[in-house]
Amino acid sequence: MNRYQQIYPKVISKLENNLPSWLYYHSTEHTKYVLEQVIFIAEKEKVEDHDLELLKIAALYHDTGFIIKRDEHEAISCEIATIELKKYGLNCEEIEQICEMIMATKIPQQPTSFLANILADADLEYLGTDKFLKFSQKLYKELQHYTPDLSLDEWNEIQVKFISKHSYHTSYCKQNREPKKQKNLKLIMKQLNNVN
Repeated sequence: MNRYQQIYPKVISKLENNLPSWLYYHSTEHTKYVLEQVIFIAEKEKVEDHDLELLKIAALYHDTGFIIKRDEHEAISCEIATIELKKYGLNCEEIEQICEMIMATKIPQQPTSFLANILADADLEYLGTDKFLKFSQKLYKELQHYTPDLSLDEWNEIQVKFISKHSYHTSYCKQNREPKKQKNLKLIMKQLNNVN
């Protein structure tokens, strides 16, 4: 059994048992989805073996910080990963690489390596898919926990600003997710214009 196979059930169980119930978007399902996308994009970008293993581990840990708190959850995820991954025989260099990937998911995204580009894109891949509206509604519901007065219009304005500034980092997502992302952006802008 490789290291990733040992780590997967432990991290998923930790998320299932400890994430707050109001995390409708940043749930265990989100982590599994990002992991799926990491594997998919990595294959398109010809990443395999050791690099793929580190990417998958980074995807598993990228939102574990939410167990403790929302603010700076990426840095907390790195702290959790650093403590736990030593037990599985990962060396300091590997853990540093994993933390670099996790930090690349922090908004605004500023990935600093090829592998970090992949995790950053996997985390926001949904922006350029048919799942966009469903995921967006989950995130809106989650944000209402922190800001109960957040209206749908305000949320759509936040999304328009965010998507307008967002860029994909991998060749695959630039080519295959960007066009749909632009359509989703127009959809949100249209909803806003219909209301105003």
